[in-house]
Amino acid sequence: MNDGTTTREGIRIHQPADFAGMHKAGKLAARILDDVGALVQPGTTTGEVDDFIRQSVEAAGATSATIGYRGYQHASCISVNHVVCHGIPGDKLLKDGDILNVDVTVIVDGWYGDSSRMYVAGKPSVKARRLIQVTHDALMKGIEAVRPGATFGDIGWAIQEYAETQRMSVVRDFCGHGLGRVFHAPPNVLHFGRPGKGPMIEEGMFFTIEPMINLGRPETKVLADDWTAVTRDKSLSAQFEHSIGVTASGADIFTLSPGGKFFPDID
Repeated sequence: MNDGTTTREGIRIHQPADFAGMHKAGKLAARILDDVGALVQPGTTTGEVDDFIRQSVEAAGATSATIGYRGYQHASCISVNHVVCHGIPGDKLLKDGDILNVDVTVIVDGWYGDSSRMYVAGKPSVKARRLIQVTHDALMKGIEAVRPGATFGDIGWAIQEYAETQRMSVVRDFCGHGLGRVFHAPPNVLHFGRPGKGPMIEEGMFFTIEPMINLGRPETKVLADDWTAVTRDKSLSAQFEHSIGVTASGADIFTLSPGGKFFPDID
């Protein structure tokens, strides 16, 4: 691995020692998300879930990356049912069968740990359960495509091909991103694409993969609060996100669940 600060298209190449910092930050984000599951029940508000996350970050001596980010005032984004991403926690009561994505980013010793996963309040519908399964599997297929010498188009194609063969659609309006000692950096990690296209993947790159998959069409719109993105056709949407680093042989996942709960039993 070279010692330069950037590679093609401004994508930073990190050093071997940097992986430890990302693992520490990623593990905290993942542990908090492990603990969130018990709160996701019919009758709980999304604001109560966010309060728990805020307290957990503070108790760990870490910093929430989202509080104060571009004016945002919450420790998480919580996106329910047809909300694609950036849902704002509040007094919304969860109902039986609601599906929700909880997205948490923490800063530990200057490193950013960013992850999200799906939860269900009560019992999901058959369609919702299948959407969650397909979205999880699409993320993992994207991660499997990561290796030095591959391209970011290979990641996007792996996700897109799988989702579309399952008769679902990939959101085009939002993407993964580089991170490390910054929240968002190059590259933009698209969840659709063509094999061999886009920048080359190199050892030492850090980025998120976070596909948003819809039961209906891929189009989204952002509501008047300038944050909440929803499906235009009101179809259900799901998302999973991992932060990863590129190694000589593939992907090192920084945000693995300590309790094995990243993709929980939703029955």
